[in-house]
Amino acid sequence: MAKLRILLGDDHTLLRNGLRKILQERAEWEVVAEAGDGREAVRLALDIEPDIAILDIGMPLMNGIESTRQIVRRLPNMRVLILSMHANEAYIIQALKAGAKGYLLKDSADTELLRAVSAVSSGKSYFSPAVSKVMLDDYVRHLAEKGIADRYDSLSEREREVFQLIAEGHSNKEVATLLSISPATIETHRAHILQKLDVHNTAELVLYAVRRGVIS
Repeated sequence: MAKLRILLGDDHTLLRNGLRKILQERAEWEVVAEAGDGREAVRLALDIEPDIAILDIGMPLMNGIESTRQIVRRLPNMRVLILSMHANEAYIIQALKAGAKGYLLKDSADTELLRAVSAVSSGKSYFSPAVSKVMLDDYVRHLAEKGIADRYDSLSEREREVFQLIAEGHSNKEVATLLSISPATIETHRAHILQKLDVHNTAELVLYAVRRGVIS
């Protein structure tokens, strides 16, 4: 079986060494390239085409968000996991819109990295539990301040099932298989979900799911 090929992008050599050591615990994974800045990360990604890129959000020359945007635009099948010191909603929104599949806090990378890479490599999303908690707390506070109802409650039971599976990163075809219904029906459910939640694309849907605490 082919190994999972990983690109590491971070300007701190000691951190890259630590991440590589953790990743090497999995014999079926291989760190095939390392970058010390965002421009180098993009160049290596395009040259080597690894399966996953793990990118620091604060790299020099080009930050991790812009690096992600450029990589995903040119290599849409590549999965990107963002590393950050900040559980900040603005950063998370930017990362998702750029095409990242996960957001991992650096201070928990030693315990969460393997789990995060496993999730992202299988097509799912991953967010550090601390990030999910901050976003859920902010979301609940926002609803309370505005005195508005949670639109999630307007979803049917089937729509909630579809919503979670899409937010986890499953394709329409995979969701259809899991729920034993047609892809066309899934697409109809997806359209209704977007309309009911007032979100406009998959990135916003995933963000809503994290805020709501549906996925972590």
